[in-house]
Amino acid sequence: MSSELCKTISLARLEKHKNLFLNYRNLNHFPLELLKDEGLQFLERLYMKQNSLTTLPENLAQKLPNLVELYLHSNNIVVVPEAIGSLVKLQSLDLSDNALEIVCPEIGRLKSLRHLRMANNQLKFLPPEIGDLKELQTLDISINCLITLPERLHLCHSLQYLTVDRNHLWGIPRHLCQLPNLNELSMAGNRLAFLPLDLGRSRELQYVYVDNNIHLKGLPSYLYNKVIGCSG
Repeated sequence: MSSELCKTISLARLEKHKNLFLNYRNLNHFPLELLKDEGLQFLERLYMKQNSLTTLPENLAQKLPNLVELYLHSNNIVVVPEAIGSLVKLQSLDLSDNALEIVCPEIGRLKSLRHLRMANNQLKFLPPEIGDLKELQTLDISINCLITLPERLHLCHSLQYLTVDRNHLWGIPRHLCQLPNLNELSMAGNRLAFLPLDLGRSRELQYVYVDNNIHLKGLPSYLYNKVIGCSG
């Protein structure tokens, strides 16, 4: 680890910084200096995008217990460890542009999570436990390999924005029509052949995008007074 990086982290520890920016540092491993001794107990926001991280430490929550936002955009992370579920104060997690193949069930323990972004990975499925994220408002899982969505996703009653563009979805669970606060649903570039007849019945849902689903032949009548993207 470079002396400059050590100095940055040491200063953050000494001055009890709440924000730490470690973007574009060519990091192959999570800096041990962050996990040294008692860790950075005051840190709330950690930015580590555009590095080469492949994993996260098991003691992340123990050493950084007050993290509210964690940005890991554009790394090489394949698996998120079970320990992620212990970040009980986490509100925003960005794992976009990684190499994720698996999301552990423990992600459902992030009871404070409001924004989850996992776009541009290699996910083939999501764990049912994602339905336990009662405070979740934004979920972006576009550009993955998903064939279906977990039915328990309809339990995320705070969900407002759901983006599943460019996956391999043939349909979506009818239960998603029950999401009371869903305002925007984007499903462009999938393999959708049909949509639930109840889709659009909720007054909250105003924007629905189904562009480039070549097998889709029609739209539910409830969508006729919504903002629709359906080219192709």
